Amino acid sequence: MDNRVRIDKWLWAARFFKTRALASKACELGRIHSNSIQAKPAREVKVGDRLTIKNDSGDFEVDVLLLSEMRGPAAVAQTLYAETDSSKAARAAAAEMRKTLGPADIFETRPNKKDRRLLTRLRGRI
Repeated sequence: MDNRVRIDKWLWAARFFKTRALASKACELGRIHSNSIQAKPAREVKVGDRLTIKNDSGDFEVDVLLLSEMRGPAAVAQTLYAETDSSKAARAAAAEMRKTLGPADIFETRPNKKDRRLLTRLRGRI
């Protein structure tokens, strides 16, 4: 196998995104950083790189362990990277906050546009 792979292919193979098009779009929107540098879809990722990934599931900070251009089972995809401890803790804290802090606890009336934006930020979609 090659020692470098396009970052959009790797993100798709590691199952951070359902399609390669979504992975490319995330790169173009600035949601993917490789070694603290904003990554374009054609940027090559290699073993040892640290990636910061923002997607619907949350914010991930991972170290690349293996390279793959082919999407396989989820068990195999999880062997491609190692999530940092700080990333795991931050995602757990965000999930706990979302669980304990529901929309009914924040607003007494129907949410307006500003409130809806706050809700989407709390849910981790932005």
